[in-house]
Amino acid sequence: MKNQLKTIALFGTLTALLVGFGGLLAPSYLYVFAALSLLMNLGAYFFSDRVVLRMHGATEVPRERAPELHAMVEELAQKAELPKPRVFVIAEAAPNAFATGRNPEHGVVAVTEGILRILDQRELRGVLAHELAHIKNRDILLSSVAAAVASLISYAAQALTLGGLLGSSSEQEEGASPLGGLLVALVAPLAASVVQLGISRSREYLADETGARISGDPEALARALTKLERATRVTSPVQTAPATASLFIVNPFGARERVSRLFSTHPDTAERVQRLLALAGRARRSSDMPATPALERLS
Repeated sequence: MKNQLKTIALFGTLTALLVGFGGLLAPSYLYVFAALSLLMNLGAYFFSDRVVLRMHGATEVPRERAPELHAMVEELAQKAELPKPRVFVIAEAAPNAFATGRNPEHGVVAVTEGILRILDQRELRGVLAHELAHIKNRDILLSSVAAAVASLISYAAQALTLGGLLGSSSEQEEGASPLGGLLVALVAPLAASVVQLGISRSREYLADETGARISGDPEALARALTKLERATRVTSPVQTAPATASLFIVNPFGARERVSRLFSTHPDTAERVQRLLALAGRARRSSDMPATPALERLS
């Protein structure tokens, strides 16, 4: 219910921003921008997953091309009591992964070629369990819509700004404002960031915990996160817009951006690792998680 309310709030934000920008640049076309915002809302709901996958050049991989990957996803989906999501691969050296889709029946797990290279099977299994946790916790619609909305705001603002700065004299006579276009150019990136940060970072902690329980191996996910964090320091980030960074299991720009935690799309990796190791310790003591070789080595 909470995620549904957040999604509605994001739709409202998109509507307000587009109508507001449109009214600022061309007041006589206010109804046009209102109609455009409605179409974008519908598109974000039904096609946000396709938009995100297309933005990252993700392609669906058939079982015969990646049998081990499919088998791993299928096994974890059964443990999580979820339909098996579709499996996509992104042709990127940067190691990362994300889940998308508007509900579990339309779930998608996408991984980069880089993550398949640097993680061993246990670690990859932990990452996939984390992404399935997002699907199980039903926050994939929220994250996909937020990413799509933030991207649409940026693209729409660029178009509106161009129209405001290069509009005809007749448009200016009807009230279009070149100064408004400049204001949009300044405000739009901030607005997109606010929408992006509408996704609570606490969802990553929850997905870590849920994923660790699905896989029964919190230590493997902790190791994977450590590897992925280090890899962002030596590889070029995934070819993505900052608006979609929040989708990924680790921030693709995290090692390069020197920003306050207040404005970070992800919680601190070291803290996530500490929480996972603490979960492993509690599981060992209480036996509330299936015994695995990883947990036995902690004893």
